[in-house]
Amino acid sequence: MKFLIAGLGSIGRRHLHNLIALGEEDIVLYRSHRSSLPDEELKDFPVETDFEAALAHRPQAVIISNPTALHLEVAIPAALAGCHILMEKPVSHSLEHIDILVNAVDKSGSRILIGYQFRFHPGLQQIKKLLDEGAIGRPYSAHAHWGEYLPGWHPWEDYRHSYSARSELGGGVILTLSHPLDYLRWLLGEVDMVGAFAERLGDLELNVEDTAEIGLKFNSGLLASLHLDYNQRPFAHTLEIFGTQGFLRWDNSDGKVALCRSTSDSWKYFPVPAGFERNTLFLDELSHFIRVARNEESPVCSLEDGILTLRVCLAALKSAQQGRVISMSEVQ
Repeated sequence: MKFLIAGLGSIGRRHLHNLIALGEEDIVLYRSHRSSLPDEELKDFPVETDFEAALAHRPQAVIISNPTALHLEVAIPAALAGCHILMEKPVSHSLEHIDILVNAVDKSGSRILIGYQFRFHPGLQQIKKLLDEGAIGRPYSAHAHWGEYLPGWHPWEDYRHSYSARSELGGGVILTLSHPLDYLRWLLGEVDMVGAFAERLGDLELNVEDTAEIGLKFNSGLLASLHLDYNQRPFAHTLEIFGTQGFLRWDNSDGKVALCRSTSDSWKYFPVPAGFERNTLFLDELSHFIRVARNEESPVCSLEDGILTLRVCLAALKSAQQGRVISMSEVQ
């Protein structure tokens, strides 16, 4: 299978390394040459700076890892060409032209996986299994927290130039750290209403929000809250889900799930498999994408899923801007 990688920043390089680790070597690169990373590791692969020329190589699969605001510029022509697509999250920074992508996919049969790699985390998969089994009864509340220091992400570059820090490229903490909004939907169902505050509260000299507090009301009536920020040191990423018969806790630092039932004061722990590390998420995601492209599996995070999560992100941004609770029916 021939792969095309669009965007060779840090995540594009990770996908390149992982493709090679999985034995895939027929790879074309589409890039703008704006990456601050060295080019030496790319010298053995054909490089195009025009996307039409890149598609002329006739790739069967395209990995979209350029800035968020530029995703659809690649995704739409790739879908029209019938390519299968792994698109980094979020799908875009707005709903503009999303209908064009959906129509292109419907017309060509392109299969799309959205890159919310935490769906491949064994801890969150364990939580999904426990919820489906009714381990904590009926979930009624949840809280997720993700705080991480933006300048520490890519120490080799000025963080202020990264897409995460620039509004014109689709940055900001809500869109960039939207993983919890996706996995809360995956675990707990669809969102009905969103209320949010979002501000620049740190000292990072950004033109996007660096901190957000988001409240979610789900169709089931369940209530959840989410904290996101670019300022926290040390890093913390956790999830708690409360049910009528107990509660679940997950901590990304060790990946372990803890279960406490209301009938017992003791905890049951579910550790991650031996050898698990952060890159395992991306390897498992990419292996799944290859099977999706071969029509062996359906995407675990489909284009529809990605659009639904994007709508929740946009509802949070709209709520913060307008100072009111937003119904999901308002975000179309």
